[in-house]
Amino acid sequence: MRVIASSFTAVPRRSPRRPMGTPMVLLGLAALFPQLASACATCGCTLSTDAATGYSTTSGWRVNVDYTFIDQNQLRHGNSKASPQQVVEQPSDPSLGGGEIEKKTVNRYINLSATYRFNADWGLTFVAPYVIRDHDTYGTQLAPYTPAETAPDQVSNAHVAGLGDVKLIGSYQGFLPMHNLGIQFGVKLPTGHYGGETDDGGLIGHPTTFHSGPNLGQSLDSSLQAGTGSTDLIVGAYYYQPVSQNFDMFVNGQFQAAVSERMNRPGADFRPGNLASASLGLRYEAHANWVPQLQLNVIHRSADQGAFADRPDTAGTVAYLSPGISASLARNLQFYAFVQVPVYSHLQGYQLFPRWTGTVGLSMQF
Repeated sequence: MRVIASSFTAVPRRSPRRPMGTPMVLLGLAALFPQLASACATCGCTLSTDAATGYSTTSGWRVNVDYTFIDQNQLRHGNSKASPQQVVEQPSDPSLGGGEIEKKTVNRYINLSATYRFNADWGLTFVAPYVIRDHDTYGTQLAPYTPAETAPDQVSNAHVAGLGDVKLIGSYQGFLPMHNLGIQFGVKLPTGHYGGETDDGGLIGHPTTFHSGPNLGQSLDSSLQAGTGSTDLIVGAYYYQPVSQNFDMFVNGQFQAAVSERMNRPGADFRPGNLASASLGLRYEAHANWVPQLQLNVIHRSADQGAFADRPDTAGTVAYLSPGISASLARNLQFYAFVQVPVYSHLQGYQLFPRWTGTVGLSMQF
């Protein structure tokens, strides 16, 4: 299953009615993070923490640390649940004569980001994710399905822990006098370990391998590694505006696409799917030190490409409803917490999907 996760920077709010600005760059949609194999490319953290903590025009440094937990424990197809028997006897790729029965993927992301705003117009953000992932699978089974194929002794496990792909994202918000309209532009670099396994058993790159079960020693899917091995370009935009005495609204979007792949040999290539995301949110500003809010986050991912890609099981569209709160702990320190609940999904093939995701973070301004 593929996951999209991300890291964002948070900005302390100054006053409930003062215009905010500084986009710390909506980072995360997609990719920052890792993708998980044979499962859900479109599930993961799509939360906009820039908007969650309030945009700002204040110059100087801001450092953000957040933790995201995503437990992908539900097998789905289209917009409904799927069973192991369905995976094997109604495979997403009929030419295989069966399919991979995935059991579970637990993702934990620790994201560190640092933003420097040169002035009210220009800013630059660096984001480094640390990826911790446990993936359980029964492996690929041929039809017809039998319950013995999902017995406990058929489970293979892989554990990923390491630096993911870092991002550098610039922002400009000098279009309007209030600095409440901005654009983002950046790059994702192939800093995380990546790789795959060829048909003859050869390993490409530095992939994590299964440490137990029938798949012992085999490479984890390329999309489940800590990095994708690709250089991606990122573009985005955002807008925010008070809509009443106590409410602010925002809307933002981002697009990410790979432009160069390190795994590019015939028969041993991999290109992650394009990612497009959008968020719409409302913040309740009646209290200066704590701000309840609600976001709607939507993400669409196209299918991964290449010999190492699980093309039939990686595309889809997902929408999350995300209630949360941000609170000022000190003059330059903010805390935020959100839960994301999926309200819509349309997934290609069979993908592992979370029932909920959670994010907590701290943001400090210097």
